[in-house]
Parts: sequence; C-alpha cells; structure tokens
Amino acid sequence: MADQGPGGSRLPLALPAASSQGCSSGGGGGGGGSSGGPGHPPHPRNLQGLLQMAITAGSDEPDPPPEPMSEERRQWLQEAMSAACRGQREEVEQMKNCLRVLSQPTPSSAGEAELATDQQEREGALELLADLCENMDNAADFCQLSGMHLLVGRYLEAGPAGLRWRAAQLIGTCSQNVAAIQEQVLGLGALRKLLRLLDRDPCDSVRVKALFAISCLVREQEAGLLQFLRLDGFSVLMRAMQQQVQKLKVKSAFLLQNLLVGHPEHKGTLCAMGMVQQLVALVRTEHSPFHEHVLGALCSLVTDFPQGVRECREPQLGLEELLRHRCQLLQQHEEYQEELEFCEKLLQTCFSSPTDDSMDR
Repeated sequence: MADQGPGGSRLPLALPAASSQGCSSGGGGGGGGSSGGPGHPPHPRNLQGLLQMAITAGSDEPDPPPEPMSEERRQWLQEAMSAACRGQREEVEQMKNCLRVLSQPTPSSAGEAELATDQQEREGALELLADLCENMDNAADFCQLSGMHLLVGRYLEAGPAGLRWRAAQLIGTCSQNVAAIQEQVLGLGALRKLLRLLDRDPCDSVRVKALFAISCLVREQEAGLLQFLRLDGFSVLMRAMQQQVQKLKVKSAFLLQNLLVGHPEHKGTLCAMGMVQQLVALVRTEHSPFHEHVLGALCSLVTDFPQGVRECREPQLGLEELLRHRCQLLQQHEEYQEELEFCEKLLQTCFSSPTDDSMDR
C-alpha cells in the first residue's frame, strides 16, 4: 500500500493474521505460520513481537541480539500502528457515508436548483469512492458493503451523464487486477451494460470510461473475455475505433492489440469478422497518431498466423503499396518511429515470403 497522510490514511504496517475486516491486534494468530525457517526468527504474533522485528529488520548481521528499545521509539511505533488501524476504520466510514448518499431516492418533486444540488452530492460521493477504492482493501470493502450492486443496478445506465461516467470509472477502478471483484461484477451483468454504453451512449466521457471498465474486466480475466466474445465485444470495439473521438479510438485499438497478444487463439474469429479489411480501411483515413495503434493491432493479427497474412496479401486491399508509401512519409519523422517499425514489420511478414506454402510450413 502506498504511504498516505493521517486522516483516512494507511501506513505500510500490518498486523500478522489480521482479518480482512480490520485491525485486531490480539495474539490469536493461526497455527503453523508463526515459526520461522532455519536461520530465520519466528514471525511476530503480537505487537511486542512486531516492535522487536521493526528494530532488527534491515540489519546486515544475521539474527542480531535484541537491543533495548527506547521509550520514544516504542511510543512512535505504537502510534504508527494505531494510525494505520484508525485510518482503515475512517475510510470504511467514509465509504458508508457515500453509499448512504447514493442510496437516497431521487427527489421527485424538487425544483431545478435542488435537483442540481442532489446531483452534485451524488457525483461527489462517486468521486470520493473512486479515490478510496484505488486501495485494493477499500475496493474489497466497498463490494462487501453491496456498493457494486448499487452501481450496476442504479447508476450505470440511468440518470445524468455525470453519474454514468463516474459509475463506470468506479467499476473499473475496483475491478482492475482483483479477480474476486471482477467475478462479482461479471456476475451482476455489468459487462453487457458497459458494452451498450461504449456502443450507444451519446456522451463521449461515458463511452471512454465504459471502455476503461471493459478493459479492466477482460484483460487477464478468462471469464470476462469469454463473456466479451459471447456479447460480440470485438464488433463493438471495431465500431469504437471508427468514431471521431481520438481518445476512444486510441484506447480501443490498444485494447484490441493487447487481446490479440494475450489471446492469439481468437485470431481466426477476428479474421472471419473481416477485421483485416476494416483495420486496413482505418489506416487509409487521414493520417493521425491513432494509426500507430491500428498498425500495431494488424501486426499482432498476422504474427504467426498464415490466414491473416493471406488476407493482407489480397490484391484488392492494396496494402503493400499503402505500407511502402507510408514508410516514405514517416522516414524523416522521429515522432512516428514506432508506426514506421510496424509498417516495416508488416512488409516483412506479409510481402517478403514468396509463397503461401512456405508460410504454412
């Protein structure tokens, strides 16, 4: 965990065998985990043991004899432990307060000013939760408090755009790199809703944040990727790359490239969808930094995949001529070196082998 300041903060200290709920400092640790291996001291089982470990940690000498601790140092360590536990409790209380705000019914007969104030309070609660849930422990606590049910059921597809995109952002923040939370979110049907937002929402910010949440649910998550495939997620991703929002185009192409590298078994599916032809069509649009990511995705699609190479060689695509012209265009521009490398790799992969037979071998 990162070091933070005292009000609602965490210090990099934790008690052994602590429960996931908080800060018990008792000595009721588990069975065999307290004995150290050969040449190693036993793991501390209470605050006194932790204090001694803090004194001896980092010494160059193996198993140094314990030294008397000054009262000042003892007091500092005790205060540090208390601050860590207090910070966790305070952050959980903050999350509970935010959820109370978000759980309130929307005023039905309120005036315009009251509705605006109500929306600001809900947006503020979502923003604070997003900050708190950058910490994985807080994200787990948020889910245990049924916060994810509230987000998916009430805020993801309803209400003002400011609430929709903040809800999508919070789902992504909680889900990234935490398998248990990803599974809960997928079980709530959030991926289908996020794909609808990416595909149809009129607000660009909502679509960008929906893509962020989708990425957190499908990268390195097999169950999420399978849902993504069943919901025709690659088609949604392609349509996102065809929009006019630069950030959306770049992030969609980057996610496509990431999925192709991590899951090459789906290249056949993408070729059957006409992905090669659509990526080449995107490269033919007016030049922009976005093309680097499109060419990177195309490179990933053809690498070690003869079917993709054959499709790139189709004469009607005119890809070889396009790549050679692009190489000439980029040659003198250092800022486009990665795009140039992708062009050269595609030329080498797709147009230097004399026959398809040699590729298949």
